[in-house]
Amino acid sequence: MELSTAFAGLDAHPWATVNHAYGPAEDLPGLLRTFAEGGEDAEEALEELYSSIVHQGTVYAASVDAVPYLARIAACGRETVDALRLLGCLAQSEDEYDVEPGAVRAAVTAQLPLLIALLADDDAAVRQAAGWTAGHTRDTRTALPAVRARLAAETDPAVRAELLTAYARLDRAGAVAEARALLGPDTPAPLRLAAVFAALDAGEPWLAAHRDAVLGLLPARETAKSGYAGEHREPLRTIVGTLLGRDTDADRESALALLDAALRDERPEVRAEALWAADRACTLSRSAPQRLIPAIAPLAADWAAAQLLGKLGPAAREAAPVLAELAAQPDEEAADQALATLVLVAPRAAAPLLARAVDRRPRAMRRATQSHAPADAPFPFDPELLAAVRGRLAAKALERPEGRKDCGCSTTEDHNDTAQLVHLLRQWGPQAVEALPELCAVLPRFQYAATAITAVAVGIGPEQREQAATALRADARKLFVAQALHELTGETGPLFAAAEAALATGARDVDEGIRVLAGLGPAAAPLAPTLRTALGRTTDRDTTPEVDTDLALALALWRIAGDAAEVVPVLASVFDRCEGERWFHWTAARAAREIAVLGPAGRPLTARLQALLDAPAQAPSAVLGLLAVADPADLDRTRLAEVALRSAESRADLKGACDALRALGVAALTPEQHDRLAALVTGDRRLVVSEFDHAMIREDEQLRAALTSVLDRTG
Repeated sequence: MELSTAFAGLDAHPWATVNHAYGPAEDLPGLLRTFAEGGEDAEEALEELYSSIVHQGTVYAASVDAVPYLARIAACGRETVDALRLLGCLAQSEDEYDVEPGAVRAAVTAQLPLLIALLADDDAAVRQAAGWTAGHTRDTRTALPAVRARLAAETDPAVRAELLTAYARLDRAGAVAEARALLGPDTPAPLRLAAVFAALDAGEPWLAAHRDAVLGLLPARETAKSGYAGEHREPLRTIVGTLLGRDTDADRESALALLDAALRDERPEVRAEALWAADRACTLSRSAPQRLIPAIAPLAADWAAAQLLGKLGPAAREAAPVLAELAAQPDEEAADQALATLVLVAPRAAAPLLARAVDRRPRAMRRATQSHAPADAPFPFDPELLAAVRGRLAAKALERPEGRKDCGCSTTEDHNDTAQLVHLLRQWGPQAVEALPELCAVLPRFQYAATAITAVAVGIGPEQREQAATALRADARKLFVAQALHELTGETGPLFAAAEAALATGARDVDEGIRVLAGLGPAAAPLAPTLRTALGRTTDRDTTPEVDTDLALALALWRIAGDAAEVVPVLASVFDRCEGERWFHWTAARAAREIAVLGPAGRPLTARLQALLDAPAQAPSAVLGLLAVADPADLDRTRLAEVALRSAESRADLKGACDALRALGVAALTPEQHDRLAALVTGDRRLVVSEFDHAMIREDEQLRAALTSVLDRTG
């Protein structure tokens, strides 16, 4: 096929009537031509095509119209592999926007007569790409027999592997039967790996032959790179995740036994792959840490192992002696890494070690003062560490950043270092009262110290209280300093002035000012007119921050003035502006939860709350709002329990679901709902799944305890 034939009708096509990710698709003819002509501009054109017609995996009406031209480009032998891969991505997508469901895949399927011929191309890369694309059409009439026939004739291992993967997408049972004979050590590695995935994805029982095949393939990352299946790029991690996802005792043990063997392998590259997979296992499974820590602990000197042990926290206390030994080594960076992990695993053992090297352990110090630590889990108080922190703060009070003499500001690095010291003292509260002089001294150049001053100053005598108040008054133009002064002395003048100034500045300061005034309640009545003025501002368009601000202003006015006639219409407008807007759904959820403060005065908002019950991410907040504002006689508590439970099961809003179920109480749960809740609490699957948050396991356990309390209250 000539390129002129491939582009027949391209310019006459009504591209302006169909949209891609950025609007009307009038730029597609130029992009398709530039791509097909090759040369230095083809790569950029390909990137723009991906961005336009399969943007982050989403396909559009214009995607359908682009398919025939891409198929002809591939058939012309122009940029064939890239054209086939783009077609495969289009066929693969399940995320469709403003287009008939399945229309894009159907468009690719319609081009199979052109594409199937490429399965026999002389170029192995073309054959492989054609197999990948054919598999994603899910077509059993044309694609399946062609893929099956080519698999029988193909000799290239990478292409055979791609064809087997495509076969598995088109006919799982047939592919599994084919794969059973391909698990042995004589099978080329790419094909053997594809055989393992064919069985795994079909839900086949995990056998010793599969385990032996995987262990024989490790390290398997390089082997996986020869294929197009992105979900298989981390083979061991994917296999472990799939087995754990089956949620049976046998599959769980198979996954963890496979990992245990890989973690104990003598080859560093195998252990590295196993650690990455172990991280996934511990993220998904509550029983994984106990099973795997004996194999992970000896690897603590490895960065990935240290990161994983830190994520596991106290559950990995078995590794504490190894970490303490590593924290004492001469290599400062390695010692800091080990101590940072020990801080999370065994904080009491880490505290004295940190005290002796507080200025040389920045990573460990960050971990000890991490801002997400809850009030019930601060870093343990240690007198030696307190003395070291006081010494550091005293030195900082005397420092002047180079080039910024007497400016009262600090460099980012200095700011972060000071913030960590101050935050640690704030966590310790009254136990750190001896550091009050140092906090007052550092306050002029680091106003955040005000929050620690009020935390440590609980119960101090009049002389110390006046010393702290004097230091705070000197910087009370800053809102949080003025707030600290109010907490310490009850003085409202500086706080009102600072809050009014914050409301006038805009952006983040507005929200802080509103929050502070709302917390004062009726005492902030003198500033109610200022809040009303802010509520009456004009904006060019609705944005999330603007709607959030209106919500905060309305709730603050309620707490201060208590006039439902004033705030209910504003709150109703918040819900109305959020309706149907995907970027506003968390604002709607927050509004639903927070209007509970209105009690029965918020009853006119009942219908708007009920409209949120079908959205799992918003339902728990809507339940809490309804319980507070709706007429109890109008509430179907069983339905409310159901939507909260579904939110928990889908992990849409776990914490909110927990709060909603506790608020609903004993009588709301049916026996069937009780059993489903029990499955959440007692199951091996984690409630909280976060691969990067070191607080993940603690949060998971806290949520499980909260849900357990609901079960306990139901008998």
